[in-house]
Amino acid sequence: MNEPIIELRDLRREYRSGDRTIAVLQDINLTIASGEMVAIVGPSGSGKSTLMNIIGLLDRPTAGSYAIAGAHTDQLDSDALSQLRRERFGFIFQRYNLLSELTAIANIEVPAIYAGQPREVRRQRAIALLDRLGMGERGSHRPGQLSGGQQQRVSIARALMNNGNVVLADEPTGALDRQSGEDVLRILGELHSEGHTVVIVTHDMNVASRADRIIEISDGRIVDDRRTKTAEPSISLPETITGQSGWGEMTARLLEAFRMALLALQAHRLRSFLTMLGIIIGIASVISIVALGEGSQKKILTNINSLGTNTLEIFPGKSFGDTRSGRIKTLVVADADALAKLTYVAAVTPTVSTSTTVRFGATEANALINGVGTSYFSVKGSKVTSGRLFDSDSARRMTQDAVIDQNTVTALFADKGIDPIGQTLFVGKVPVRVIGVIAAQQAGFGSSDTPSIFLPYTSVQARFLGDMSLRSVTIRVADNADSSVAEAAVTQFLERRHGTRDFFILNTDDIRQTITSTIRTMTLLISSIAVISLLVGGIGVMNIMLVSVSERIAEIGVRMAVGARRQDILEQFLIEAVLVCLLGGTLGIAIALCFGAMFNYFGSNFSLIYSTSSIILALTCSCTIGLVFGYLPARNASRLDPVAALSRD
Repeated sequence: MNEPIIELRDLRREYRSGDRTIAVLQDINLTIASGEMVAIVGPSGSGKSTLMNIIGLLDRPTAGSYAIAGAHTDQLDSDALSQLRRERFGFIFQRYNLLSELTAIANIEVPAIYAGQPREVRRQRAIALLDRLGMGERGSHRPGQLSGGQQQRVSIARALMNNGNVVLADEPTGALDRQSGEDVLRILGELHSEGHTVVIVTHDMNVASRADRIIEISDGRIVDDRRTKTAEPSISLPETITGQSGWGEMTARLLEAFRMALLALQAHRLRSFLTMLGIIIGIASVISIVALGEGSQKKILTNINSLGTNTLEIFPGKSFGDTRSGRIKTLVVADADALAKLTYVAAVTPTVSTSTTVRFGATEANALINGVGTSYFSVKGSKVTSGRLFDSDSARRMTQDAVIDQNTVTALFADKGIDPIGQTLFVGKVPVRVIGVIAAQQAGFGSSDTPSIFLPYTSVQARFLGDMSLRSVTIRVADNADSSVAEAAVTQFLERRHGTRDFFILNTDDIRQTITSTIRTMTLLISSIAVISLLVGGIGVMNIMLVSVSERIAEIGVRMAVGARRQDILEQFLIEAVLVCLLGGTLGIAIALCFGAMFNYFGSNFSLIYSTSSIILALTCSCTIGLVFGYLPARNASRLDPVAALSRD
């Protein structure tokens, strides 16, 4: 007699049904020797399938003990049980339980993948098994392209993939025609003759008669255990085929999970796209809004630069609303000259102004007359469109050379078709000669249509105002200096010169920072709305993945039966969720970039500016959403009971 391989002692299996406890198996004592061919028979509901599930480690007994080759299983965790299923058992199911997305060869390879066998080794063994079973030419066919008998042969080949020495066959001929059934029984007989322990669960006594031993079970108890044939000496089996361990095994399992995720997405294209849709919209919205914010910010800063960047404007009085500011005469040219010598000052221009009527020929217009220094145009970022600017010699000699803006050209010369350069204008009663034209200036907090004429400040003081005080002094702060520090230093400097604080300072950099901060706040607000759509998309991913798990419970049960660990199932569904979100994120990025191209193509006064960091962050968010929202469905899948999963249709 061979050594026992399966030993059950006082085994019971009970289930709760409402307030009742139903005993499906009671006081089972059974020993099966290595190399035996055993048939377990009984009517439906007798407990024979439950007994096979316990023998195959798909189910656990409520009480009693179960040992495999002397090793007790009652204290083993799920991973250890998975290892025993991989190494000891091969399952042949009545309904074949092949994975529909895989070819015949790929179905046979699944147990070897979880055992860590190298790809080429397992492929060669799968082909050899198919050839042995007369299915060599069908290796590339999927289950739907095979007959019932052919599918069962693939199932048998899968059971033999890891060379487990116990083959468990649950009604192996139940769904087959007579000839196919005979072929399957012949194959099982050959496996038995090679030394495999074969356990067949059936209600058909004709099938059971092929076994050496028949165990009859009724109402959860063994009622008969008889030997029909003399036991033959066992032929020693080759050792169970195991694969590589460590990184090689992990890599193989992750690649298999990735491949299965791709196949699942391909098999359900519409559902996968609808799952991605929320992610696509969210990612595209976030990237587009950030690009829109960057583009609008750059445009606004460009407009602010036309006022002069990083400047301080000094005015007499306490504020713009100070009614006494016109009587304060302490802000003079000497202040501007003294400020120009400070190290943090890049340029200084005194400014005086008045308004009067300007006339060219018979055309008149009200204009703003600005007396400025030679540095004014660089401080304000003015652009010369024709002619030239006046120089320091013009200020010293109080010349009547004038620079006009585009508004003045429009008001005085537009309908005459005359080049304004060299023409003489009458500003009030004072004739001036136009030597240059600059583009229209931004004036304060918006553009102005009022014509502006620029003369040396000395000329305006002497010929128009008769007053040597200044309306303002404009300072451009050096690029390496902080404007707020410079403002404090200028304030302290002028207080010492004047003996009091009879001036106030407008820091244009504060304006820029305020506008920039406002834009960022608005971008953040709108981006938050887009992020909410991302979260909604993530919830959609979780819901669809939960549905996917419920639809693929049988697949999960098959994978667990052939040796998949809980970690393997968890990884597969997590990779699938991450892949869905990653593809959705990539499509979202593409849509955002296309939107930007169309936005720029159809014309606008500014362009969308995309940043690499926002795109990388978007992809990272996609993967994170997949991990976070895919974890619960993946965890649910990995914690399924194998026998419960296999019992699902």
